[in-house]
Amino acid sequence: MSSSRRCLLFSLIAIAFTLPTWAQPTQQHIKHVLVIGETKGFEHDSVSSAMAAIYNMGKQSGLWDATLRTDTELLTKKKLGNNAKNLDYFDAIVFASTTGEILTDPAQRADMLSAIHDEGKGFVGIHAALDTNYTWPEYGEMIGGWFDQHPWMTFDAPIINEAPDSPIVRQFPKTFTKHDEIYQPKAWSRDNVNVLLSLDPTKLEYNNPRVHRADHDFAVAWTKMYGKGHVFYSTLGHTVEAWDDPQIRTMYFEAIKWSLGLTEASTTTHARPAQ
Repeated sequence: MSSSRRCLLFSLIAIAFTLPTWAQPTQQHIKHVLVIGETKGFEHDSVSSAMAAIYNMGKQSGLWDATLRTDTELLTKKKLGNNAKNLDYFDAIVFASTTGEILTDPAQRADMLSAIHDEGKGFVGIHAALDTNYTWPEYGEMIGGWFDQHPWMTFDAPIINEAPDSPIVRQFPKTFTKHDEIYQPKAWSRDNVNVLLSLDPTKLEYNNPRVHRADHDFAVAWTKMYGKGHVFYSTLGHTVEAWDDPQIRTMYFEAIKWSLGLTEASTTTHARPAQ
């Protein structure tokens, strides 16, 4: 790893966040989470904030240790030297606003999908994880779709909590507003995912050439199964300020717990709420 990347990772670990105390009543076997923050497209300022938050959540809860990387070298089953871990070591993978074609090696692609689909390792996609790997159809199938513009840019997004009983989003009220950038997904259908949060279609402006979904169905967070693997994605987390929001941090904390198999949450699809 280059000295600049080592410095970045040390800086991330040193960042202090005012996070809730994720106290656990008993000591549990610690899990291992691989956090990837590589970007080959748009570079979000919030990547460092997201990676540091996930690292600190694991340390404070005692539930996982996080390995933070700005490359994809460890996404392999191949034995690596220099004390590097591979996918056999990790229990879940987090893509923290990755962008562009970050994984092009066919063997690595197959190893990552096998780890999730066949071995049941978790996957959590944060924001621009949907703006990643467009030349890899199986990636889109795994995560649930791809980015297709953000019609309203960063705005006060009116959000509906479609799953108030889910441990991942029960901290949110039934309806609420978050100042964030909401992605419009393509190659996506709620028939293939369990929508947790969505935009309120009655409160959106549609006189916008970037609005491409005729059904006006804009999911904000969802869960799904990919074979044996638990997959979560949310578009929330575009801004640095989002990572100071305890509700959003709790959502990602609970999503990672669920992806690791530490909690139960539904992946059953459901109809769109009546408006």
